[in-house]
Amino acid sequence: MRSLFVTLAALSAATVSSQLVVPLHRGSAIRPLQQRLFPFGREQVSIMDPAGPGPAIPPTGSSPVEPPPGPGGDVLLSDIMGRDKSVNLFAGFLRDIESAARRIDDPSQKTMILAPLNSAIEKLPRKPWEDPKDYGALGPNAYEGDDGQERAQRNLRRFVEAHMLPVFPWVRGEKVRAIGDDQEIWWETKHGVKVIQPAGIEIVSCISTAANGQVLIIKNVRNYA
Repeated sequence: MRSLFVTLAALSAATVSSQLVVPLHRGSAIRPLQQRLFPFGREQVSIMDPAGPGPAIPPTGSSPVEPPPGPGGDVLLSDIMGRDKSVNLFAGFLRDIESAARRIDDPSQKTMILAPLNSAIEKLPRKPWEDPKDYGALGPNAYEGDDGQERAQRNLRRFVEAHMLPVFPWVRGEKVRAIGDDQEIWWETKHGVKVIQPAGIEIVSCISTAANGQVLIIKNVRNYA
């Protein structure tokens, strides 16, 4: 088995210019963390623009996250998650977490995904799978070997779930908790900009809407510690 650090280094070196498109297909096998890179598609739809791939986003209303009129058909979050290259790092992380990947492939589970921009993830002081407590207790080899893989996977799951809400739609002012998170968050419009509170994280755009949820692109990473 390849070293976790080799794969994570390859992940960190991945650029937004990648040309390979690997969407999240329904029914695909969940592969080990160290075996995957995460190139995805490139399409993006503005929150305020009803045009674009997939069901249209309503041009008016109280929320950028309201479902579109009519049924969403059989298009699921797993079908649209890989459309935008600006969030391909997070899309890859989500794909690595089996419970999260299965959730977005389940039409019966409604989910709002808050996908941070690649640039926001790259600015983090540590990788999403790293925890200072692990280094403090185990030293620089905290993520080596099978036990290290499990620790990295557990930390990555915490990061991913902090950006998934078990609701859809998500209306203005509605307080909800992310999966595995005790903090209530909500969204509002402030100075003409839609932000997630209490952290004030800007909602940049919406990739698309699916039958079981919606993917929002956000400017910064939520606090997942």
